[in-house]
Amino acid sequence: MNPVGSALGAAAGLAGCGALAGLLPRHRARTVLAGVCTAGTGAAGAAAGIAACAGDRWSLVLPGVLPLSGLHLAVDGLSGPFLTTAGIVIAAVALYGTGYVRPAGTGESARGVQTVLPLFALTLLLVPAAASVSAFLMLWELMALASLVLVLAGHRERSAVREAGVWYAVMTHLGLVLLLAGLARFAAGAGGQTFTDLRAGAAGLPGGVRSAVFVLTTVAFASKAGAVPLHVWLPRAHPEAPSHVSALMSAAMVHLGLYGIVRVGFDLLGGGPRWWWLALMGAGGLSAVYGMLQAAMASDLKRLLACSTSENTGLMLIGVGAAGLFADAHHEELAALALAAALLHMVNHSAFKALLFCAAGSVLRATGLRDLDRMGGLRARMPLTAGLFAVGALGAVALPPGNGFVSEWLLLQSLIHGLAVPGEVTSIVLPLAFAVIALSAGLAAAVFVKALGVGFFARPRSDRAAGAEESPPAMLAGMVLLAVCCAALALVPGLLGPALDRAVAVAGFRHGASLSGTGIQAQLDGVSARLSPLWVVAALTAATAAAAGLPRLVRRRPRRTRARLWDCGGGAPTPRMAYTATSFAEPLQRVFDDVVAPEQDVDVTPVRESAYLVERVRYRQRVPDRLEHRLYRPVLAGLSHVGAAARRLANGSAHLYVGYGFCGLVTVLLALAVGW
Repeated sequence: MNPVGSALGAAAGLAGCGALAGLLPRHRARTVLAGVCTAGTGAAGAAAGIAACAGDRWSLVLPGVLPLSGLHLAVDGLSGPFLTTAGIVIAAVALYGTGYVRPAGTGESARGVQTVLPLFALTLLLVPAAASVSAFLMLWELMALASLVLVLAGHRERSAVREAGVWYAVMTHLGLVLLLAGLARFAAGAGGQTFTDLRAGAAGLPGGVRSAVFVLTTVAFASKAGAVPLHVWLPRAHPEAPSHVSALMSAAMVHLGLYGIVRVGFDLLGGGPRWWWLALMGAGGLSAVYGMLQAAMASDLKRLLACSTSENTGLMLIGVGAAGLFADAHHEELAALALAAALLHMVNHSAFKALLFCAAGSVLRATGLRDLDRMGGLRARMPLTAGLFAVGALGAVALPPGNGFVSEWLLLQSLIHGLAVPGEVTSIVLPLAFAVIALSAGLAAAVFVKALGVGFFARPRSDRAAGAEESPPAMLAGMVLLAVCCAALALVPGLLGPALDRAVAVAGFRHGASLSGTGIQAQLDGVSARLSPLWVVAALTAATAAAAGLPRLVRRRPRRTRARLWDCGGGAPTPRMAYTATSFAEPLQRVFDDVVAPEQDVDVTPVRESAYLVERVRYRQRVPDRLEHRLYRPVLAGLSHVGAAARRLANGSAHLYVGYGFCGLVTVLLALAVGW
């Protein structure tokens, strides 16, 4: 029996058992059983993905599931990496969730949430397995609805959750409308709705139809991936969702947007003109820089991580766009390298972002805080959580020996060697892309130094932070599993080489082994670029040991004298003297003041008896999302005015409503008569 089909069947069965377990009356039994079944669903999905990465293919047609078309499923080399990463993240996060869910009475402990979580995990595995337009749209919408229910878990506790749910529901369903329009037009032109029919009929479509399909579907997928300016739901929904749900959304669900772009743009449409990919690279560059700028300004830890997701999505879109640009210039080796870099960064982002969200959830559960300005001192109170957060942060800043460094290095290699492609476009676009990646990496370093330093070091700035306790063993076990994945991806990324080669081959690029052995090796027209992460880690370890140990060996042991340090007469430092997240980001805010456009307010309260003496000075600063204010607020205001005006049409008169119906019927009949 095919191992992919068997594993997916096991995943579906375990997800069904988990959904039933979520209906149990006892809170603890419900949480444990649903979590174990969800973890089993993820493990089975990962097994299916590993088999697909090894070269196994699988397909299934269930004619009675969907009317007229049936349910078509298929798994190939491109599905494999997405299935594997989603499965591993689901398994680790589900294990973490069994300890994270608080006692009965909270939003994440409700029966509905516990029932939907295994089903959401199953949709994350089945979307990459859809093999027809109807199956893809059905699974895509089920994934959106399940995630919406999970985002709204705490809607009774916080009004911000309801607002986030409204934004997410509107954006995801607008994306669904665009996706439906694009795929329906594609199916109509190709003469069939299975992916096999679409591949066969894509070449016969007019250029305008192909471009319309690409634009509609790419906008829909980019919205789900959190690309700027379609990202407005992401910094709202991810912070308000339960932390283990945030990890699944940011580390698995958003990547399905990338999967859709690669599947439709390369596999089904077979590539396209240069302007497709230039627009995609532009969107990726904007997402990378703007997303990390918003993260730099954020003091909410989960919002910071959500904005970082937009930045990483931008890097992946740059890689996909560069692959299309190189393919249009007939440089298939470079195209394969850029696409492999984007897919590898997807895998790395899944590992470190899931770990970061779980660590943030650990802090939230222990302290009830998301505001970095009120944290501090958590390294001493929660040492394991602090260390695991540091592992994830090291991957996010793309510095060795973090796992994010490997994929960004590979992406930069594709851009550097792409300068050899003749033409004005590449000579302008590729250096700009290189600069965008470098700028986003520098901002990422500042962002995660802020998150780690302000949140976990210094002194506690609130009683909640001072009284924090380490997380339960189940939560730590889930985070350790993700940290092990980060370490493995950082040290031996070459193990993913065959899987990435099969994925880019399905996308249409059959040349260029991007990864091999235990390091990275890129062979590009006689130019060899090689990096061995194991040697990098060994060199860094030796340098650190030498820097720490040599001074101790060389210097003589001085006589120790105990004395109180001079404090300049100011007394011992207090937590109020330490850097906060806001003050840490203030220099960056000044540099990018025209971009982020902060809102500041100074309220001076004088002493009642004298106008010259000040009783209190209150300073408030807010950094809103400028794109949201410039793009979305006017649209929402216009729709509000239209809605208010439209109320006049419904005045309660039955005669008026009959007239509306008569006019509508006459209009339809006239349209049919003219069209006939």
